[in-house]
Amino acid sequence: MSSTYRPDPRYLELGHGFADVVVPATFPSHTLRFRSPWAARVGLDGLSEAQWIEHFGRFEALPDNLPSPLALRYHGHQFTTYNPHLGDGRGFLFAQVRDDRGRLLDLGTKGSGPTPYSRGGDGRLTLKGGVREILASELLEARGVSTCKILSLIETGESLQRNDEPSPTRAGVMVRMNHSHIRIGTFQRYQWYNDHERMKKLMEYCIEHFYPAADGPVAFLSAVTDACADTAAAWTVSGFVHGVLNTDNINITGESFDYGPWRFLPSLDQKFTAAYFDGSGLYAFGRQPAAVLWALEQLARSLALLEDSLALGRVLSNFEEHYRSHLTRRFIERLGLSSAGAEADRALVSACLSFLDGHELGYDQFFFDWYGGLISMDRAQQSPAAVLYEEDRFQPVRTALAGWTAAHPGRIRHPHFQGRHPCSMLISEVEALWSAIDLADSWQPLEEKLAQIRAVGALHRGEPWS
Repeated sequence: MSSTYRPDPRYLELGHGFADVVVPATFPSHTLRFRSPWAARVGLDGLSEAQWIEHFGRFEALPDNLPSPLALRYHGHQFTTYNPHLGDGRGFLFAQVRDDRGRLLDLGTKGSGPTPYSRGGDGRLTLKGGVREILASELLEARGVSTCKILSLIETGESLQRNDEPSPTRAGVMVRMNHSHIRIGTFQRYQWYNDHERMKKLMEYCIEHFYPAADGPVAFLSAVTDACADTAAAWTVSGFVHGVLNTDNINITGESFDYGPWRFLPSLDQKFTAAYFDGSGLYAFGRQPAAVLWALEQLARSLALLEDSLALGRVLSNFEEHYRSHLTRRFIERLGLSSAGAEADRALVSACLSFLDGHELGYDQFFFDWYGGLISMDRAQQSPAAVLYEEDRFQPVRTALAGWTAAHPGRIRHPHFQGRHPCSMLISEVEALWSAIDLADSWQPLEEKLAQIRAVGALHRGEPWS
C-alpha cells in the first residue's frame, strides 16, 4: 500500500443494528475496465492490476480496514410510498479511508452479489450500468457538482437477464467513493422502529465525521438542508436529471450518487424526465428541488424523535432561500462571470432562464457560447445557434450581460472554446459509447470521452469535491 493510504473504519463505532456482515459473490472472471485517478487521493494508486482485482473484484479486505463487507440497513420512500424492506440489495460498504485532505470516505460497491435485502434479485450490475455511472459522475465532477466518484469497474464474465435492456448482457462490479452512504432512509429506519437510542447514535456519528460544527438535531438538519439545496441547484445549472430521487437515494452529506436512468437536458424543459417508469413526472427536471425538499421533510420527521418538530420545521423553511442563492452563484460561475451583486446576479439568471425555457437551443450550447459574457460575442456569432441570438427574445439577455466582467477572460483562448460545440453527454452519445463496447469490445471511445471531460473540468474547476 502507498504511504498515503489511511484506513479509518469508523462505521464500526455505530455498533449492532446498523448493518449486516455479508459475503461477496464469486465471479467467473475479472477484467479491469476502469480505474479512477482518484485512487491517488486515497493512497491506492500503488496497487498492481492483480492487487486491484483482489481488493475490488474479489473483495479481499484492505489492510487495517473493515474485516468483512457490511450491507447497510435503511428504509425509504420510493415514489412517495414507504418501503420498510430496503437496505443494500446488491452492494455493501467495503472500506473507509481518509483522502489527502483528511476527509472520511466510504468505499461502497454495486453489483457485488445478493444480500439479506436483495428481495429476490441477483445482486448483480450490468456492465452498461457501470459505464453509465462512470459517465454521469465524471461529467458532474467536471462541472463542479457534488458527486460520488466511481473508483473501479471490473467486468465479471457473467451474462445477465434484464427486462429493460437487450439480454443477455454483460456484467460488472463497481466500487464508488462517497463521503457517506448514510441516507435519509437510514434515519427513517430508526423512526420506523421508534429507536431513540440508535437515532441519537446515528446523528452523533454524522455530526462528528461530517458536520462537526453542528451542536444538535436542529443544526444538523440545517447543515444537511444547505448541502442538499446546493446539490439540487447544481443539477439545475448543469441540466442534470437524476431520475430517481427516493429518500434512499439522497444521502446526508449531499453529494449525488446511484446513477440509474439519468439524463442531461437536450434543451431546457421543466417536464423532462429521465426514468421511463416515472409516468407522472414526479422526478422531472423542474421538480427536483421540490423532491429534495420533500425528502428533507422526511428527515425532519425522523429527527423529531430527538427534537421539537416545530424547531425542525423552521429549518426547512429556509430551503428555498438556500436553493436560490446556490442556483444564482452556480449559474454565474457556469457563465464564467464575476458576481455583480445579488440583485444584478438574480436579474441575469432570470433573463437567461426566460430565454432558454421552452426554447430548442441546446442547454449546454448556451453556456458554451456566452462563457465570459459579451467578450464571447464573436464566438457566439459563429455558433450553430447564432440565428437564435438574433431574435428579439434574446435582447433582454444581451442587455443584462452589458457591463459584466469575465471572471477568467484568458480561458476563452483555450482550445476547448475554439470549437463550436460544448462537452456534453446526451443519451445518443451514451448509447454510441456503449455500442462500441458491446459490439466491438472497443473501450477507446469511452477513454477519449473521459479524457475530454477531464480536460474541460480542469479548465473550469479547481479543487473537486469542495
